Amino acid sequence: MKKLLKLFSPNFLWGDKQDIGPRFRHMFNYSRLWRSAVMLTALSAILPLLIITWFDFNVTQKAVESETLSRTSRTVSNTKRTISAFLEERKSALDFIVRDNPYEKLIDPVRLAVILENLRKSFGGISDIGVIDAGGQQIAYIGPYPLEGKNYSHQDWFKEVVERGIYISDVFLGFRNEPHLVIAISFDLPNGSFYILRTSIDTDRLNDQLLNLELGPQGNAFIVNAKGILQTPGRYNEKVFDKITIPVPEYSPQTEAFQYNDPNEGSYILGFAYIPDTPFILMIVKNKDEMMKSWHKTRIEILVFLSIGIIIVMVGVIGFATFFVNNIYIADQRRIKTLHQVEYSNKLASIGRLAAGVAHEINNPLAIINEKAGLIKDIFQFRDTYAKDEKLIGLVDSIHNSVARCGAITKQLLSFARHMDFSFQPVDLEKIIREVIGFLGKEAEYRNIKISINVEPDIPQFESDRGKLQQIFLNLVNNAFAALSDGGNLNISAIRIRNERIRITVEDTGCGISEKDLKKIFEPFFSTRTNVGGTGLGLSITYSLIQEIGGTIDVNSTVGFGTRFIITLPLNAKNIKEKR
Repeated sequence: MKKLLKLFSPNFLWGDKQDIGPRFRHMFNYSRLWRSAVMLTALSAILPLLIITWFDFNVTQKAVESETLSRTSRTVSNTKRTISAFLEERKSALDFIVRDNPYEKLIDPVRLAVILENLRKSFGGISDIGVIDAGGQQIAYIGPYPLEGKNYSHQDWFKEVVERGIYISDVFLGFRNEPHLVIAISFDLPNGSFYILRTSIDTDRLNDQLLNLELGPQGNAFIVNAKGILQTPGRYNEKVFDKITIPVPEYSPQTEAFQYNDPNEGSYILGFAYIPDTPFILMIVKNKDEMMKSWHKTRIEILVFLSIGIIIVMVGVIGFATFFVNNIYIADQRRIKTLHQVEYSNKLASIGRLAAGVAHEINNPLAIINEKAGLIKDIFQFRDTYAKDEKLIGLVDSIHNSVARCGAITKQLLSFARHMDFSFQPVDLEKIIREVIGFLGKEAEYRNIKISINVEPDIPQFESDRGKLQQIFLNLVNNAFAALSDGGNLNISAIRIRNERIRITVEDTGCGISEKDLKKIFEPFFSTRTNVGGTGLGLSITYSLIQEIGGTIDVNSTVGFGTRFIITLPLNAKNIKEKR
């Protein structure tokens, strides 16, 4: 898991806060490079995916909507044929009755009663039957009401059947106060006149055929007239003779289906068909959301797959961008570190050459002073007055001692300068440590820092690079002095351990390092003292130098108590380097 997380964890800092020095700062913008890589790669990968998904989404949605409309249209067409067949059967039955019975028998009440009984047995729902002459007078009637002799010549239905030869009425209540409809057919007589055979039909059978349709949840089917008045009850408590809220579709000879949006009820799929030779309009209404439920499920699946696809793409893109920018960052850090090390080495070499020049220049007047002081002392020996003057002789001796001290200092400078060029040779560890401390002795004395050096006597001279060791100890001691307040302690100790190695401990009682910063102190350009001139290169270079001479360095620290650096060095770094 840690390795996986590392792939997505940038090594660089966000916000371009890398402490890389003013000369290089303008060259590096890793966060912008990372963002650009992520955005461009993600856009190249995700944009085609979004376009394809959007295209497929729209095509699939239109296909599902088209299929829904088509299914609704087929249901309306099939139901239309069923209702037409229902009415056509009864109309054909009237045709058969006329052809099977002459006019004289039809107006016979006994025969007409037999015909009505046969119709009821064959079709059911036939409540009465009557014969009406050309003048609109009902001359024969069999049924539950006293309608014989009633004149219909002034009623609209009579005029329509005379004009068209057939009439199918709206559903109405009539004398029975029950919804029913009337079918009336005109038949010609041999004498040129005509008569009308009229029957009343209950709508129960018609209602059952609509209620038994499989329309799914919230589906509804009903018949209305041209005014939008229900001729059959609906499935959701809509009553006959109620006016529907849906606008009546305009006449069309074909079955049609379309989407209807109700401001209050939402979207519906509406299919309708005008039933020929009737005032009826068959309407089937389906809830669009219910009809599109399968599409909604598919849509969710598409969105889920799209989201998963985008997540996978983004994970890959971020991983790739992080890996790509991390490698650039690491390469740049190595390059800058190398440049800084070269620059640092050149500075040390320049300082060494300068120190050597200064030491030579100082040694010349020191030699003259020393020679003249000796001459003065020799002259004093010729006169007892001067020879016995202890104060005067003491002053001359002070000159000699000061010259000797200056000579020792210049000798150390020359020794330090000679070892700027790296080379492996036998070295005395304690001597090197004391030489480095010698350079910083005055600062330690001024700040009241107590320095203790404890090198075990069983540590022999060993093969290593004198210059690198001086630089290592100089960096660590400088780092300790920076952490110490006035009056602190610095302890340097060294012991010999197994496997021909030496363990050196540099321990101070300074401010300590936080656990968060402790993990990064060996990184280039990381410093806790940037506000006071820290470059963040001292410990990084120290780490590299120790590795170059075959050693290792560890650190542990407690805030407020101090820091301890533990260096392990081989007794023969030259052989280790040759094996590498």
